[in-house]
Formats: sequence, structure tokens, C-alpha cells
Amino acid sequence: MVYCILIPFIGTCIGSLIIFFIRTEIKTNMENIILGLAAGIMMAASIWSLIIPSIDIGNVYKSSIGLLLGIFLFYLLDRLVIDKDYFILDKVMFAISVHNIPEGMAVGVLLSSYLLGNASLISCLALSIGIGIQNIPEGFIVSLNKFKKGYTSYKSFIYGFISAIFELLGCLITLLFTNTVSTLLPYLLSIAAGAMIYVIVLELIPESNNENKLNVFGFIVGFIIMMILDVIL
Repeated sequence: MVYCILIPFIGTCIGSLIIFFIRTEIKTNMENIILGLAAGIMMAASIWSLIIPSIDIGNVYKSSIGLLLGIFLFYLLDRLVIDKDYFILDKVMFAISVHNIPEGMAVGVLLSSYLLGNASLISCLALSIGIGIQNIPEGFIVSLNKFKKGYTSYKSFIYGFISAIFELLGCLITLLFTNTVSTLLPYLLSIAAGAMIYVIVLELIPESNNENKLNVFGFIVGFIIMMILDVIL
């Protein structure tokens, strides 16, 4: 059971470790492609990992309310907290960290079902492995975003590691408060999706856009990669 809790966390950490293999400054065109790739990955993750499961667990109305809440709450955080110099997280890192919480909760809900005799350990392990693989590109995005802002590889990795901790927190909170969290899960999933979409629209796409329009190719490649991972895992 411990493996099921740790695997998604390890996936994010593995993605963050990739930053150690980037040794030189990233050229503008490559940076635009990577930012587009990150936007595509986050958009696909928002749809298949968060919005669709939210609708399946609850309904389209709960998902819609959660999306609006997610965007509104992130807007308030952005204006009041994130833009301040003392805040440790940037928008990309914060959005992915928020996204990691309901993913961890999804693992926690299934583990709770296993402890109550309503699910198999194999199904819990399969879900954990699927989320863990999906988390590899997300961990890389967090670390890369810090790296391109001038942070060292080590510090960039630490930020990716911090975002991974939120996955553990989501799972552990769910195991402690299963009934309450299970009721709120449709909203929590779509709130996280709203936060992700906020960052994609206002940060990643505008920042990656230039006369070459290379971000479009990065976006669609990232979207397809994450869509395939979400559907087959």
C-alpha cells in the first residue's frame, strides 16, 4: 500500500531530475517550443486527468462550478499573493502543485476503498503507476520553468520536489478524511483544472508566442503526449 502512495510522488521527482541534463542556456526558439509543450501537457492533463474524472464522479454542473471557482480563486491568489516577492511559488509551479492535490486524493479514495474491501490492491497500484508516469513531464515543467529564470539545476530540482510533496499531502488527507473528501472530489478536481487553464491562457501561451509561432507545434505535441498517457494508463 505504501508503494501506491509513493509512486506518483516519485514520478514528479524523476521528471524534476531531468533538469540536471540541461547544461546550457536555452535558445529563444527552443524555449518557445518548450513553453508550448508545457501548455499542451497541462491542457491535456486538465481535460483527461481532472475535468473528465470530475464529471464522471459528480456531474457536468459540479465540474462547471469547480472550473469557475478554480479560475476565480487563482485570479485572487495571483493578484494578492503570487505576484508578491515573498511568495515561494510562481504561477506554473503553483498550478501544478494545486493539480497534484486532487490527483493524490484520487489515489487516496481508491486506497480507502481497498481498506474497506471494495477495491483490489492491483487497481490501486495501476492508478498510482498511471499517475506517476503522467507526473514525469509535469515535474520537468516545474524545474524547467525555474531553470530558464536563472536558477541553478539543484534549486530548480528542489522546486520540482516541493510540488511533488503536494501529491503526498492529497493522498494522506484523503485517507484521514475519506468521507468528506470523497464528497468534495468532483469540485476539487475541476478547481485544479481551472487553476491550470488560468496559467495556460495568461502565462504559458502569451510568453511563448512570437513571430515564428513555434509554440503551436510544441503545444500540439505536448497535448498529444499527455492525451495518450491519460487515455492508455
